Amino acid sequence: MPLVGWRDGCARGWHAPPVHLVACTDSRGIGGAEISLANLVAEVDPALRVDVLGVDEAVVARVVAGRPDARAFVAPPSRHPALLARLRPDVVHANLAVPWAAATDLAAALALPRTRVVAVQQLPLRTVDLPVWLRTRGLLRRLDGHVAVGEASCRRMEDFYALGRGSVVSVPNGVPDRPLPPRTRRAVDGSVVVGSLGRLDAVKGYDLLLHALVRLPGVRAVVVGEGAARPELERLARELGVDGRVELPGWSDAPRSALPDFDVFCLPSRSEGFPLSIAEAMLAALPVVATRVGSVAELVADGKTGLLVERDDVDGLVTALARLRDGELRARFGAAGRERARASYTVEHMARAYEQLWAQVCAVRRTPRLRPPAPRP
Repeated sequence: MPLVGWRDGCARGWHAPPVHLVACTDSRGIGGAEISLANLVAEVDPALRVDVLGVDEAVVARVVAGRPDARAFVAPPSRHPALLARLRPDVVHANLAVPWAAATDLAAALALPRTRVVAVQQLPLRTVDLPVWLRTRGLLRRLDGHVAVGEASCRRMEDFYALGRGSVVSVPNGVPDRPLPPRTRRAVDGSVVVGSLGRLDAVKGYDLLLHALVRLPGVRAVVVGEGAARPELERLARELGVDGRVELPGWSDAPRSALPDFDVFCLPSRSEGFPLSIAEAMLAALPVVATRVGSVAELVADGKTGLLVERDDVDGLVTALARLRDGELRARFGAAGRERARASYTVEHMARAYEQLWAQVCAVRRTPRLRPPAPRP
């Protein structure tokens, strides 16, 4: 059944649309998942009453920052069931950094008699801990709405947790569409600047970018981010002799402001869901080089808006970045990427899709909590 907005639903005789939403996150750090939730909270219909429930004050403050009338609740997970019971929202929207996150919030929300429960998978991962797998599957099977941020991520979640084909729907993350900033250049020597925004972590694959730089004279790398892998990346840059062409300036409160300094955006990740940073780069009219992991291939049109390489493929990364020394090719890919992002991956597209989903789950009978239907093969 296609999703329709709650205004259309009311015209069709549906029950009253949701008017009270509680967005939940148990994250203790701000990353792409939390920025995506903040974008959503800021953009959804002003008529919707929104509360945000979390465990970390800085995270909750970031999520509510764009919506002045949103109420913020920060408490340990053990207090969340009582808070949800007191708030009695129409919809609980759980933003999950990993599939087994926010188990307390999901269980408490599922126990409320009239509340619909929607969970969003930001990164589809499989646990090898059997009790955690069983608990996660038990909660996810009972959801009224289950979302992943890309079609490939949907299918992985269905397979990883035996949820049944078609039980998870795709709503890509979106970012605000702002006017293109003036292009600047970080390098005064005429070199090509390959930039990235992301956590300094092994999963992001920035070690692969450093190995590629060895074979790309005249190319500089700038990675805006922070994380535990910083000492290892700094050591590797020295060992490879590329430390003079690598900058790790740390995290910025406005990371998008760094994009005009880049000629090419590169994300050589070993695992991804639907990375916001690529959408940001495309809206900034940058060509993208990224690994073919998660739902990245749904975002980047290979050979049209950027170039895709296989995971852990340094040779492929070298070849792709070398092709983008061509300024005309960079401009063509960048323009096509901006057009593609504006057509499908803005925060407006994301917000309208969630509004439609919330309307739909409120318009039909709740999923049975004690005996949910058997998954479809």
